[in-house]
Amino acid sequence: MEEEAGTKEVTNGNDEKNSREEIYTKVVRAGKRTYFFDVKATRKDDYYLTITESKKRQGKEGKFFYEKHKIFLYKEDFDKFAEGLKDAVAYIGNGKSDLKEEILMPEPETETIKETADLSTREFTNVDFDDLGKK
Repeated sequence: MEEEAGTKEVTNGNDEKNSREEIYTKVVRAGKRTYFFDVKATRKDDYYLTITESKKRQGKEGKFFYEKHKIFLYKEDFDKFAEGLKDAVAYIGNGKSDLKEEILMPEPETETIKETADLSTREFTNVDFDDLGKK
């Protein structure tokens, strides 16, 4: 495992160089994959995290290249992301489905239920059931 910090030159499609500050880098080598956890700063000095998975592959002509997948994670999402990751890892570790599946069974929002109840009572308060039997 390696740790690096510094500045990395990033080149866009116009060959115009931009300097993007890398605050901290953690490299995790795991079998055939390497993971990079890079803390970076925006122009306004807000920190965010990029997680990159890199795998060495061999192309059709025998040349090697690196296949990369990247996730950008912003400060406001850290807690929810960490909780979801912890739950997913626990699920795999336990091999059980005793964790609540929030995607399939979301918790109802109380404000939405209250608004729906208020709306339905306003629309149907003048119903008189005695009128149903008369022709």
